[in-house]
Amino acid sequence: MLYFLIFSFLCFQAHGADRITANQSLSGDQTIVSAGGTFAMGFFSPGNNSNHYIGIWYNQIPLQTVVWVANRETPVSNRFSSQLRISDGNLVLFNERNIPVWSIISNSTSAGVEAVLLDDGNLVLSASTRSDSIRLWESFDHPVNNWLPGGRLGFNKITKQNSAITSWKSANDPSPGPFSVSLDVNGTDQYLIFYNSTDFWRSGPWDPVGRIFSLVPEPNANIYNYSFVDNDVESYATYTMNSSVLVSRFVMDVGGQIQQLSWILGSSQEWTQYWTQPRVQCEVYGYCGSFGSCTQRSQPFCRCLQGFVPKSEADYGSNVFYGGCTRRAGLECSSNGNISSSGDGFLPYYDMKLPSNPRIQVSGAGNAGGCRGFCLNRCSCTAYSYDDRNNQCLVWFGELLNLEQDVSSGSTIFVRVAASELPGSDSHNALVIGGVVGSAVVLALAAVIGVVIWRKRRMRKLGEKSVEGSLRAFSYRDLQSATRNFSDKLGEGGFGSVYKGVLSDSMVAVKKLEGIRQGEKQFRSEVSTIGTIQHVNLVRLVGFCSEGAHKLLVYDHMPNRSLDSHLFNHQTNKVLSWKTRYNIAMGIARGLTYLHEKCRDCIIHCDVKPENILLDAYMCPKVADFGLAKLVGRDFSRVLTTMRGTRGYLAPEWISGTPVTSKVDVYSYGMMLFEFVSGRRNLGRSNVDGEMRFFPYEAMTVINEGGDVVELLDRRLGRDADPNEILRVCKVACWCIQDDESHRPMMSQVVQVLEGFLNVGMPTIPKTVSLLLDDEEQVEFFTKSTQKQQLEERGGNLSSEYHSAGH
Repeated sequence: MLYFLIFSFLCFQAHGADRITANQSLSGDQTIVSAGGTFAMGFFSPGNNSNHYIGIWYNQIPLQTVVWVANRETPVSNRFSSQLRISDGNLVLFNERNIPVWSIISNSTSAGVEAVLLDDGNLVLSASTRSDSIRLWESFDHPVNNWLPGGRLGFNKITKQNSAITSWKSANDPSPGPFSVSLDVNGTDQYLIFYNSTDFWRSGPWDPVGRIFSLVPEPNANIYNYSFVDNDVESYATYTMNSSVLVSRFVMDVGGQIQQLSWILGSSQEWTQYWTQPRVQCEVYGYCGSFGSCTQRSQPFCRCLQGFVPKSEADYGSNVFYGGCTRRAGLECSSNGNISSSGDGFLPYYDMKLPSNPRIQVSGAGNAGGCRGFCLNRCSCTAYSYDDRNNQCLVWFGELLNLEQDVSSGSTIFVRVAASELPGSDSHNALVIGGVVGSAVVLALAAVIGVVIWRKRRMRKLGEKSVEGSLRAFSYRDLQSATRNFSDKLGEGGFGSVYKGVLSDSMVAVKKLEGIRQGEKQFRSEVSTIGTIQHVNLVRLVGFCSEGAHKLLVYDHMPNRSLDSHLFNHQTNKVLSWKTRYNIAMGIARGLTYLHEKCRDCIIHCDVKPENILLDAYMCPKVADFGLAKLVGRDFSRVLTTMRGTRGYLAPEWISGTPVTSKVDVYSYGMMLFEFVSGRRNLGRSNVDGEMRFFPYEAMTVINEGGDVVELLDRRLGRDADPNEILRVCKVACWCIQDDESHRPMMSQVVQVLEGFLNVGMPTIPKTVSLLLDDEEQVEFFTKSTQKQQLEERGGNLSSEYHSAGH
């Protein structure tokens, strides 16, 4: 018998069977694999969880990604003694005690029932008859937290079944969480995201002409085909893929966002987010739970209000916050019922988005004191807010949901707490006394070891202190010491000069900002916001200094300096290969995409150029100086006019005075792409005949006439490049510099083009490019601008002739 079981197990694994039949079962480490090898099914255990589940995951992706779970609410503890098998016409999971814990109710009496895992990830239970095979059940009708291509997400009008996808409870627990997305059963042809039974996001109705949902970003028609079906029986949306190397899925994340994720087979190391809704985490209803406050300015996003603690420390430690917070000390009013003797009070919270759960407007409160008294005299009243401008009193009863802090147009809310949580209470006084005693002890110890500390600090390269998040606040004297009185200059730009510095534990680049007139508080607030932005293609902000007129930023030091020093330096034998240039171009595009589309507020760089692209030790590009336009504020237009090396990257909007959007970065990026191909500034003298040339015009002419694009390539590369990649770069660059910003792509679309997942048509030559070539005066102006820049880089000066012509 033992030999038979071992033999069955080996055969089951070796043949890679894609089905479970009446004489087979799934147990232990056994799996079934779809016929094409795309999906596998078997037992899995998420994270450190000791529970085991039957799931379906991608078989060709190294990172196990489970897309469907059978027994998400009824795990088993021993996978080797549990079995998934066909029983009485159903697919049934028996636990270690041979008790059924999950099953499919198919009501089939046929003997030829089998479960087949298809290559689209659909598990189908079918019954064979003499003439046909009947589908009794399929997992696509019962999704968990993923919506796969080919799956139908909708509503059955006959059975009233709504096939929602529901989040896992946590990353290690597939049981149902509070967030779900499903079709609106009221017939509006749109999808809703729910927190329990409350909807907080809508896709907008289906547009049959544009074949999109009105409030969802336009899909990439070259990769995704979306459709919506509405008939007498059912309404549902479905989609298919046109790419054989791109794997895509929708997932209802544990944080309450619906995400579209993609994986490139053979090259990806992680899932890439294509889009997400809601865009901002704090817009997810109930994300921080009751009495939790959300803020986008720091990680983690959620914190309990003062006087409250997490209901589950374990959940908070795992970044699962929707369980919310509970009072550290109970309210006296609710415990003794005697309002007059209650010592309860209120703590104020400023710049808050008020709770979205039901509130009551109190008429006749008169003033803030009356509003406070109304709430204080009702034990179940948990908070109040008074608007002086509108003489409006709002009160809340029960738990508070969706509090958001650091909102610029926010209000002040007063939250009810126990007397022991109020300043001046006995426990608070005891804490103060204890603090005073403790401080005395600390001061005594400090006096003893003060000399030692002082000597150690003098020996250190720099002293620093932590501020919000991971940023450090430096003194100006510290940065003087770190940079040897700013003696080692790395570069210079319109925003200021950059110097090499040495901290106690690392090398840094220190930028001295010029033209910054913000106050201390505003500057710190803006820097703190920028400091929370993290991406592999954005240079990391280490810290800052703000002392009066001294405003400095401290960044990670990039050992390979800026891109222009590699791209335009023809005096060295070290030439960037085409592969390296292409990877750098994609990295820059991903960094700008993050700034434009994935931050809470769109951040426009305003100065994209090779000088602002830094390269780390592995030649990974890092976009630098992002957010500086925000810091400079109203002075930015003045600074921009003095930026060195920027004139050739300015979008027409800067000159015409029309409103500036993120598309100015797209224009600058396009101009820079041309320089990736040629290895020279866009306007300069030809190596062949010495004539002045404008490379973007040359490139457009070649690709529009079907010429040899490799002839456009940097001569130093010796035609060693993929012609298709050169054409792709030139095409997308042409689209990026179109006169009308609405004709330029978004940076996320640029990424898709460079990755090969989106094709672009033949671009037209912008009028500004044609005018430049037709106007000798403009050519002369740009020529002298370029000469001026080159001389300045060598420390020289132009004659007064430039100043008269240029101005």
